Amino acid sequence: MIGYVEKRIDMKSLMIVSNNVLRDARVQREGKSIANAGHQVRVIGWDRKGEASKEQQINGIQVTRIRNSFLMKIAPSDLFRNPMWWRLAYKEGLKREFDLVHCHDLDTLQSGVKLKKKRNTPLVFDAHEIFSYMIEEDVSRIVRNYAERMERSLLRDVDHIITVNEALQRYYRERFGGDVSVVMNCPEEVLPEYEPPSTEEFTILYIGTLHKSRFVRELVDVISSMEGVQLKIGGEKELYGEIEKKSQKADNIHFLGTVPLKEVIPHTRQSNVIFCMFDPASRINQVGSPNKIFEAMAMGRPTIVTKGILSGEIIEKEKCGLAVEYSEESLRNAIEQLRDDSSLCEELGKNGLKAAQNEYNWKAQEEKLLRLMSKIQESI
Repeated sequence: MIGYVEKRIDMKSLMIVSNNVLRDARVQREGKSIANAGHQVRVIGWDRKGEASKEQQINGIQVTRIRNSFLMKIAPSDLFRNPMWWRLAYKEGLKREFDLVHCHDLDTLQSGVKLKKKRNTPLVFDAHEIFSYMIEEDVSRIVRNYAERMERSLLRDVDHIITVNEALQRYYRERFGGDVSVVMNCPEEVLPEYEPPSTEEFTILYIGTLHKSRFVRELVDVISSMEGVQLKIGGEKELYGEIEKKSQKADNIHFLGTVPLKEVIPHTRQSNVIFCMFDPASRINQVGSPNKIFEAMAMGRPTIVTKGILSGEIIEKEKCGLAVEYSEESLRNAIEQLRDDSSLCEELGKNGLKAAQNEYNWKAQEEKLLRLMSKIQESI
């Protein structure tokens, strides 16, 4: 692993992320990679639900979790909780020794900028998405515009940006004067050769955010009325209860609940097709490259995605799935086509696996990450 860079990296890295790290594949992969390359890595996370231990070792990284204070618990929304989280993360960071601050997404960058100024260390901004795009469907225009202004202001103190695809790279290059690197969210595990699914019945899989923009309500409705198709669906967020109840009404739908990160790849490998249709009207979906499409490639499974957005363009380019219109009829037709043509499923799956072996794998992405870390070390 450390052979990808010219010399071993030896720094203390402080990562900050606004979740509890348990289901954040990107943070875990990056932390593990740079720890294996010689960093001492500590992650400060936000355990909003108090569901994890305050201190934990994960793959060579030390995780420290901040739980909600009394005021954070009674605050009506994250709009009010975030400033309190920023202060707590900053105070926790001051207790640690570090040579580099590595902030994941905009809702950690306030803390990172303050820590950089206090300790005079480099600051890396790891933009998993465009934050203002992500929140705009759930907040007022005033809040969205404030997030955009806050991002522009905070970027002045950033030394380097890492992001997840070329669309986001273009976005940040327009707003940032420094370097913007792409490190995609690709899995570590890639099959060495194609393996057919082990399922007896044709199975569709969706594990991810249960949100109205992910077409999950429609997915359940479509499959509940189909023959010869099983659906496994799991995840979290606001539609959890609704999807659980809808799933209970159909014999061919199995609700998985919240799925641990380590179980996602095994579920993917055991399924026939991965579902990943996002609403194309949403700006965040237009520029997103979901982990699911790369996990499907790595296991040799075709994906059903939305036509006309970035994820659809990737699938069409690699010929590893079906990109369809954002409608129930198009979804049904795609499922029927794949269900009734096992040779097509295999062809698309093999195309995806080849793409994963050549490009969409963590080994290739890790090399770019470690070269950047080596460059930062040389600048200190």
